[in-house]
Amino acid sequence: MRLADALRVGEILAESARTEIMPRFGSLTTGQVREKSSRFDVVTDADEAAERVISSALEAAYPGAAIVGEEAASKDRSLLESIGTADLAFVLDPLDGTKNFASGVPLFGVMAAGIRRGEVVLAAIHDPVCRNTAFALRGEGAWLQGEDGARVDLKVAGAVPVGQMEAVLGTNFLPQPMRDLVNGNAARLALSSWLRCSAHEYRMAAAGHCHLLFYNKLMPWDHAPGWLLHREAGGHSAHFDGTPYLPTHLTGGLICTPDESSWRAARQALLEF
Repeated sequence: MRLADALRVGEILAESARTEIMPRFGSLTTGQVREKSSRFDVVTDADEAAERVISSALEAAYPGAAIVGEEAASKDRSLLESIGTADLAFVLDPLDGTKNFASGVPLFGVMAAGIRRGEVVLAAIHDPVCRNTAFALRGEGAWLQGEDGARVDLKVAGAVPVGQMEAVLGTNFLPQPMRDLVNGNAARLALSSWLRCSAHEYRMAAAGHCHLLFYNKLMPWDHAPGWLLHREAGGHSAHFDGTPYLPTHLTGGLICTPDESSWRAARQALLEF
């Protein structure tokens, strides 16, 4: 895919934010927020409306492409099967950070990744509040672009020792006893946090504002866009066992760092006694 495709996808995400997400921010009623798997996993009218708008626009722009949205896939898991085989598929999260959005916290995003036969080739992560979009094209780098077209290249942070690493640790989906192990080992890092929004966590790492991302559950709409953004910003990532990430992998964990040496050090610090 080319620059024109990235910008087209970015505009589709931005338009959905303008028309379906921001008008609802801070004004949702109780009936417009619903639980999915738990009280921490919620969906709102904004998620569903944005997904309809994005899916329709992508279908019009890319006839024949498979569209795998979070909300549609939560109802029909068979949609996930197309990600590894379709000539072109888009995975999209119409509103990442829904819990923040529903709580009135202005930290949420809209994400999409373009995937060709199982390979992530395009990423766009839009911030509806700041109205800018982080882009990546496979082999062509990553950048942040505002509404005025101004572009800033993204670059991961420089490597530092484990004791100086600032990290995002998503440990809530880890099984026990690994969860207790990682949470205990977090004291080996300089700082750890969790934003409840992978869109902003990946953008933060790709821009060099933290050194380490650590996740367990790997739904493709949450990670395929950010993984490519981080990779094209110069970062290194792999599953907990060191094997490469693919958007068809839903398990195996993921560690993202500035380089391979940092990855090995972070894995040892967090996953070993």
